Amino acid sequence: MTSKRQGKIHRVTKETDVLVNLNLDGTGKSKIKTGVGFLDHMLQQIASHGLVDLEVTAKGDTHIDDHHTNEDVGIALGQALSKALGDRKGIKRFGHFVAPLDEALIQVALDCSGRPHLSFSVDITAPKVGTYDTELVKEFFVAVVNNSGLTLHIRQLDGSNAHHIIEASFKAFSRALRMAIEIDSRRMGKIPSSKGVLEQAGTKN
Repeated sequence: MTSKRQGKIHRVTKETDVLVNLNLDGTGKSKIKTGVGFLDHMLQQIASHGLVDLEVTAKGDTHIDDHHTNEDVGIALGQALSKALGDRKGIKRFGHFVAPLDEALIQVALDCSGRPHLSFSVDITAPKVGTYDTELVKEFFVAVVNNSGLTLHIRQLDGSNAHHIIEASFKAFSRALRMAIEIDSRRMGKIPSSKGVLEQAGTKN
């Protein structure tokens, strides 16, 4: 059951060419090259703290801005996660974590429910970190959620430094996801829903 929990997505549009290869039962290895340096750094957090193996390569119209690359990487990552989870049999399903990074403190709770939803209560204090538009953080998580079927709540409890706030958000997300996708030995391979099914397409379980 735990072998081959992998998802590979190759997404090509007129704006981007994105390849994501995800192994949920990894050790935190990553190979990331999106052309957006800060996004690379955040994706590395997902691999390292989520203990997933993650390969992401992207070529996009970054001569315009980072928006399309950021969004399409999120879309492909969400699709790869959904593919790797499959019918979600045996997983713990729910995850939560509170991550500090110096003065920043971020709380994340998530559910591999099959129902896409994002609550994003984060006040990022600067419009840019380096050359990265900080409004793209929410857009990234919107793309992930809508394509993975996650219910995701990200809440800022404290923080004033934009870099710290964003990085703590990714670290908390990674640890919460790690908890949710772990295999529950007491489930005996069953789907973690009282209705016996978890899927996208708006099914409520």
